[in-house]
Parts: sequence; C-alpha cells; structure tokens
Amino acid sequence: MSFIEDFLQEHNIEEVECLVPDMAGIARGKILPASKFIKGMRSNGLRVPESIFVQTVTGSYPNNDGVTNPATSDVYLVPDEETMRLVPWYEEPTAQIICDPYYFDHTPVPFAARHVLKRVLKLFEAKNYLPQVAVELEFYLVDRNDDPDYPLQPPIGRSGRRETSRQSYGVDAVNEFDPMFEEVYDFCDAQRIDIDTLTHEAGAAQMEMNFNHGEALLQADQAFLFKRTVREAGLRHKVYATFMSKPMQGEPGSSMHVHQSLVSKKTGRNAFANQNGQDSRLFQQYIAGLQRYLPATMPIFAPYVNSYRRLMPDTDAPINTHWGYDNRTVGLRVPHSGVQDRRVENRVPGADANPYLALAGSLACGYLGMDEKLLPRAPIEGSAYRLAHTLPRTLYDALSRFSSHRGLKNVLGDQFVAAVSAVKDAELDAYQQVISSWEREHLLQNV
Repeated sequence: MSFIEDFLQEHNIEEVECLVPDMAGIARGKILPASKFIKGMRSNGLRVPESIFVQTVTGSYPNNDGVTNPATSDVYLVPDEETMRLVPWYEEPTAQIICDPYYFDHTPVPFAARHVLKRVLKLFEAKNYLPQVAVELEFYLVDRNDDPDYPLQPPIGRSGRRETSRQSYGVDAVNEFDPMFEEVYDFCDAQRIDIDTLTHEAGAAQMEMNFNHGEALLQADQAFLFKRTVREAGLRHKVYATFMSKPMQGEPGSSMHVHQSLVSKKTGRNAFANQNGQDSRLFQQYIAGLQRYLPATMPIFAPYVNSYRRLMPDTDAPINTHWGYDNRTVGLRVPHSGVQDRRVENRVPGADANPYLALAGSLACGYLGMDEKLLPRAPIEGSAYRLAHTLPRTLYDALSRFSSHRGLKNVLGDQFVAAVSAVKDAELDAYQQVISSWEREHLLQNV
C-alpha cells in the first residue's frame, strides 16, 4: 500500500473518501482524515455494515432477504490502489478511492457490484479472453425540482430560454450549457476519467457522453465516477443532471449502450473477427448468448419501474433482442467496423443501471452463448419495431424470469441473484403504496 501513502503525501491530502458502489450504483462508504484512513487500511478497520449492499434505492431494507446476516454485521473494505484519485471540487485537498468489501474470513461479499463483475471477468480469463468495452451514457439536464409531484422541465441555458424542440446532435444546443461542461471536462481530467465525445441527444436538454474503450473493470469504475461528477457539476450550475431512464413525459429515454469485444490473450487480436474480416464463430456464439439470455437479465439492465417506460417502439430504444448491422432499432447492433474493432453494442441497458452490474450482466449473457456454443438468429434489415416485443414489459415480469434462471445463477452467483430479487421486491412493494397524479386525475371522479 506504499503507493497510496505516497499519493496522500505527495498531494497533501487531508481527507479520504472510501467509496463502494451499492446495488443501485450509489456511492456508499466513509470520509475520514488521511491518517485514520491509513491506520484503518493497515488493520482491516475500514468497516461498513454488510446490509448496505442490499439497501434499496429508497434507503430501506428488504425483510428477511435470505442472504445477509440478520445481525447486520460489519464487513471490511479493501482499497484498490488503481482507483486512487483526487476529488477536484473540494477546496481542501481530498482523495477518493474505490474499495471492495470482504468478510472477516477474507471472502468477497458475493452481492457487491464490483465483485460480481470481477467474478464474470475471471470466467473469461479462464478461457484466455480479455473483454474490452466502451460505454455510452445518456442523461438529461433539468431544472432544480424541490417537489417530486411536479413534472421536470429543461433548464434555462445561456440564451435565457428553455429548449422546447428536439436538437439531436445540435452543437449550439450543447453550448447552451458550456460553462457546466467545461467544468465536467476539467473534473474528469483531474480524475483520469477517459471521456471521449459529448453530443446532444434527441430529448430536450438530453446529452450523451462516450467513453474510450478499455478493460471492463476500469470502464465500470469510470462510469461510476462520471455519474457522480456530472451531478456535482450540475449542482454547481444550479441544474440537475439525471440518469433516470425516463425522466420526462413525451421525451425519449436515456440509455447506457455497452460496446463489447473480446481480445485473445494468446494472439492479442480481436476474437470477434477472422483475419479475412468476416465475423468469427465466437462472435456469433456471443451474440446468440445475448439474444437468449438478455430477457432474463433485465432486472440488471432495467432495474426500476421507471426503466420500462423507455423500452417502447419508435423511441430509439429496443423492444426485442434481434440483431443487425448498423441498425439502431435492434437490441444488438453491430457497427461498421474493421477486424480489430469488431464489436456488438448492447442497446438494452438504461442509464439508470449500475454500470458494474450492466457490464457483468451483458458479459455473462455473451459468456453463456460461448460456453453453450449457441448460434444466433439471422440478422434483420429494416425496423425491428415491426417485430414482436419480447423483452419484459414490467419489472414484475423481469424478476420472475431472473430469479428462477439457473444459467444466470451459475455465472453471476446464487447469492447475488437472491439479493437482487429481495431488493427489487422491496422496491416494488414501496412503489405499490404510491398513488400517482394520473390515478387522481383520471380515476378520482370517473370510476
């Protein structure tokens, strides 16, 4: 751990944020003085309750979840020195580091998001493949909203006006919020978050940030930190940056597209294309795995009731698991590409998904296709919206498929599947207690 201590000393760090992503992708953990952080790091003293890894997005806990210790015992955090970064928005020198949770017998917490992704990556390592991924994250900028009963609306930009029409790929529309995005880029540079292209998406004040491709764990770490970063920059400029899947009625939803390929550790080449430029048999098997297993993995890709509002026809979001070449209506798109950058883009995950789990789930589906030597259906041309809606339409349906799927349990772990099911059941129970404005408007005096 000398690197960590050297980093703290070199940057005169006064406080350290120990971060660990929970199931929702929310940053949990502790903030403590640098000296106490070093002491805790040396003695397994950086501790949090095991129960935070089954905390719901509302801040409550499932009853009798069946996977955590009912005594709400502690686990200890092991900092990953590769993730040590500065926190650029504080006045006093502050560092952040992502940690992994372990029980006191030194076994990993099996339903902690980062461990789930590591578990899947080890399966590929055993087959001598290294997954390479690139993430595209969409999000909306909205006015600050202090009453959740009121609909969200786009913020006022530099022109003094709200955006009311669709401005897909509009450069000047992005520049309406240029001061905020200049700060986002500065913050990302300071944190070594390797972002690439910023574009305006189809919705009012909807943006997309692309990340350069790289190893899956690093990409998940960067997406996790980026969400926190852009929200912080938004607050400093008096707007909310939201990664809700469908934040505004009448506007398209926000996705987290995941581009993925496999590099052979033996040859160093992209295993998804043959030397003649044709798709490899492994690529076909991988796509077949995504086709077969994506519907059962939906509680990872679409984790909330709101998530399913995005997956509607003719909204640039998929409704099934068809695949095609350079086709944005399918769930699985293969962009035009050369031998070294052949890849498949999973267009199913929403921006609201935990990036660690979205990558783990997508890679798990592809792995099962490889392991079982599946073959895909033929690629389609034209719109996939004319074909059947085969993805689950509700979280209830998705959970039913997910919780009983033996193949996913083998790859992701029984305890993880049980934990997701318990948390999502608790969130659904909480949602069912809320009466919406739609119900009051249309049912109050009409039924």
